[in-house]
Amino acid sequence: AGSKLREVFDKINNLLSGKPVQTEGQTVSVTQHPQGLEFVYYKLAEKFVKHGEGEVSFHHDSAFPIAVVLSGIWELHPRVGDIFLAHLHKKCPYSVPFYPARKEGTSMEEYQRILGYEVHDSKVEEQDHFLKRMSGMIRLYAAIIQLRWPYGNKQGAHPHGLSYGWRWLAQMLNLEPLADVTAMLLLDFLEVCGNALMKQYGIQFWKTMFFIQKSYIPRIEAVTSSGQMGGLSRLKNFVQKCLKAEEIPLPKGILTPSFWRT
Repeated sequence: AGSKLREVFDKINNLLSGKPVQTEGQTVSVTQHPQGLEFVYYKLAEKFVKHGEGEVSFHHDSAFPIAVVLSGIWELHPRVGDIFLAHLHKKCPYSVPFYPARKEGTSMEEYQRILGYEVHDSKVEEQDHFLKRMSGMIRLYAAIIQLRWPYGNKQGAHPHGLSYGWRWLAQMLNLEPLADVTAMLLLDFLEVCGNALMKQYGIQFWKTMFFIQKSYIPRIEAVTSSGQMGGLSRLKNFVQKCLKAEEIPLPKGILTPSFWRT
């Protein structure tokens, strides 16, 4: 509910502002330790990324309430945003976007970690699980860039707004595609913030959608084996439908004005 989200936001904002906050039966304050504030910045940013790879990967709609709180905190406490991006880029290099190459002397295990895979006792996580986590983090990022905390002063610009999304999309389309990963991330990104990008960039956005259909999807096809077609088929259908309708649907779970009255 909107009222619950305001409570969460106020609690985090109060903590970061140095006010005492009640939690689990005790009062805490960042002023209790000289590095208290830096520690809380770091852990809070890390927690938001964990919500992306956990909560959002399983419940796509949850990207919006999490993102709107982070967006508002980022506006008031820019350090949280900087550290959030650092955590996000490390966990999900595709959010840069960047496909790390394997450097000489890097073990396969280490390289898989750099690519974002979880490796425990030399055992690499399954591809489906990996893709789900990456999807959750990209969806959270795509939600953040379009949302503002509705109770802020709105005087300044969004601390990390849609222009970053436009840049992400352009850079993504300049990279050679990877099987499995590229199609899925493009679809996640367009489903979540395609509507906002369409409203902001108009004809330029539609030119990009035509480019994806005519040039980029065939390039993804060229590197995709028959067993990895699922994500690519969904991307193809989505782009085709949007071009035909000349419209990008609003994402499922977007927060409407009525949400804030709950």
